[in-house]
Amino acid sequence: MLLGAARQLARTRTFEGSVHFIFQPAEEGLAGARRMVEDGLFDRFPCDTVYALHNWPDLPLGQAQTRAGPIMAAADRFDIVLRGRGGHAAQPQHTPDALLAAAQLVTALNTIVSRRIDPGESAVLSVTRVEGGHSHNVLPAEVTITGTVRSFDAATQDRIEAALRDTAAGVALASGTHADVSYKRYYPATINSAPEAALALAAARAVGLRAEYAPRPAFTSEDFAFLLQQRPGAYLWLGQGRAEPGPDGERPLHHPCYDFNDEALPLGLRWLCEVAERSLANAGSGDIRP
Repeated sequence: MLLGAARQLARTRTFEGSVHFIFQPAEEGLAGARRMVEDGLFDRFPCDTVYALHNWPDLPLGQAQTRAGPIMAAADRFDIVLRGRGGHAAQPQHTPDALLAAAQLVTALNTIVSRRIDPGESAVLSVTRVEGGHSHNVLPAEVTITGTVRSFDAATQDRIEAALRDTAAGVALASGTHADVSYKRYYPATINSAPEAALALAAARAVGLRAEYAPRPAFTSEDFAFLLQQRPGAYLWLGQGRAEPGPDGERPLHHPCYDFNDEALPLGLRWLCEVAERSLANAGSGDIRP
């Protein structure tokens, strides 16, 4: 879409100013956008505003949504290592049971959002991996729990991280194990500025998309957030849901059989061009990034 928009805008030149096309590398967990900012992206390519889109299987083809304020969540990763001494499974009295402690900790972690966070706030904590043990008759000396936390403001992040550390320490104390906690806040929340979100929706309507104000943000995350920390802008969801999904239904994002709907390509291309032209027309002159 971005390549097509670059070709079209270079052909038509129906705007005054400069448009920079930024291709983010390593979005999935490695924060390519942050590295670009650190490497002087906006010093080398000055921008007044920034825009981006993401295909969205939950919306039908031809529909688009965005909103002012948070649109995608901050993403944190935690790794908790519980250590005992290891020993024979038939003699559990001789060693702290790190695996049992891990099971108790997984259950306790899943109460943090429901019992430690204000119900008016929004957050998700998910344990996604538990590793420990290699034999049926050995109590492992070490068990690792990994997961993610999603939220929309720093105060909620602080409360969840503190509660997670306290919970791990409490389970370790009760079980006679030792807990090492690593907590990494790797992506901030993606927060749209209100004027740019309104422009993004107006541009979507202008190119024939069914543009709607998103009723709520998503708990998925996006490293475009680092660009929005530096410049005002907006992030749009572009529907790609098929009118007649296959026998297994729509494949969501990150599904192993996910299939991109190529019919969304021209829709995104037209939106990017319209955003560039409208933004520069509103500014009179200047630089933007779609």
